[in-house]
Amino acid sequence: MRSVTVVAANFMPQAKVISRTQGFKSLPLAEYPGIVAFDSDEVFVEKMANVVVDRIVEGLASPIEVAPAAAAPKPRDVVFTGDFDAVQDHFHQNLWTDGLPIAPPTIQRVEEFLRFTDRSPDEVIGTLLPEKREATVWNVAVNGVMAGCRPEYMPILLGIAEVMAEPHWRIEDAGATPGWEPLVIVNGPIVKELDFNYGAGAMRVGRQANSSIGRFARLYMRNIAGLLPGTTDKGTIAYTFNVALAEDEDAIAKVGWKPFGVERGFAPGESVVTVQSVMSISPPIYVGGGATEIAQRIVEAWGEGDVKYWSQTGIMFRQWHPLLVLTPCIAEALAKEGWSKDDLKRYLYENTKTPAWFVEGGAERLRPQPVPVHGSIDLRQLVEAGEIPKHYALSDDMMRMVPVFFRPETIGIVVAGDAGRNQCKGYTQNHQQGPPISKQLKLPADWKELLSEARERQAKGSGSERCKSISH
Repeated sequence: MRSVTVVAANFMPQAKVISRTQGFKSLPLAEYPGIVAFDSDEVFVEKMANVVVDRIVEGLASPIEVAPAAAAPKPRDVVFTGDFDAVQDHFHQNLWTDGLPIAPPTIQRVEEFLRFTDRSPDEVIGTLLPEKREATVWNVAVNGVMAGCRPEYMPILLGIAEVMAEPHWRIEDAGATPGWEPLVIVNGPIVKELDFNYGAGAMRVGRQANSSIGRFARLYMRNIAGLLPGTTDKGTIAYTFNVALAEDEDAIAKVGWKPFGVERGFAPGESVVTVQSVMSISPPIYVGGGATEIAQRIVEAWGEGDVKYWSQTGIMFRQWHPLLVLTPCIAEALAKEGWSKDDLKRYLYENTKTPAWFVEGGAERLRPQPVPVHGSIDLRQLVEAGEIPKHYALSDDMMRMVPVFFRPETIGIVVAGDAGRNQCKGYTQNHQQGPPISKQLKLPADWKELLSEARERQAKGSGSERCKSISH
């Protein structure tokens, strides 16, 4: 059956790339001129009738040509030889970098990474959209080298790739216009073994494990999934990569709370990596006083800010996982009054509310002067279908207050940062795009011995390798 896809003008480059990844030179596309959100209903109808319909007819009459698959370099293929600067230029020109200098992925460097896994270099982890490239143990190592990681980070890098290969993670949506970024969260003994920073400046670049692993996540999405700004990545303004977040499990143990990894279903003492999307980050939230005062300040500063604004998407897709990062002294103040992570989640859920019309308005709120009428979401229909809790439709009053957070258990809480400061930050996740998925890290059988060797080499310092044989 023939079809034509109607595409807004600004999305045409993305549509053409997606067409190619589906195996066609160009699927029939009908371009809608301009930006729909700024067009009145009358202008929209006029454009559809006088422009788009003709393009639909033209597309239906056009032949569909199959595009031959492009040949890709194989593992161990040398794609370039040159000095350091020449390597940088070549990788940049081929769009294989994030704009920052990369460590040249020589065969020798890649093989050093492979020592830190018992998995075969040829093992296929999964296929990443939109480019439909296979994620393999080999190309994880290659991109780990490029990102400036140490070889011993390999188990975490593989865990990240495993998350991204999960269909439920929806990597194909990572180029969405909100411009979300992956956030890597690390728990367990490996936090100290690999020298992660979980104290002051926990989310600041500066510690190699945090910085390079965070960079790897974005670089892997670019090079293997094929998410390139301006085409397959439509992040409108966006921001740069997050560094990896490691939880302060010493502080967690002190207050008797569960580490984030345990909350994700893993046993205490297991090393776990979690990856989720982050669309926006709150300002620093300073709190004080007792537990209720602390929780209420978080409601006011985070819950009634970007969380409230983005709440309709969480309810629309019935999936949403905002994340709150608390410093240890806040956790101590809460625990002193007997509060657990679950108690804080419940308070945020019960006390952060918004009028029903604000949620139901959905996309209609993009237009001026929203009015309290049913929009793109009908809460009553969702309740009747059993997809959201009953209290979202206790009446038909569009001014009734409904919860902003979808469910209390979907709020994540991690303890990290400067133990001497009473600050927290909220990270708003992008509904069903990039939900948190956790993987237990698969360490090689001789992990302890390999780690000891790596530490000895770092202590002694190793000689630099001449850049001449580059593998991609």
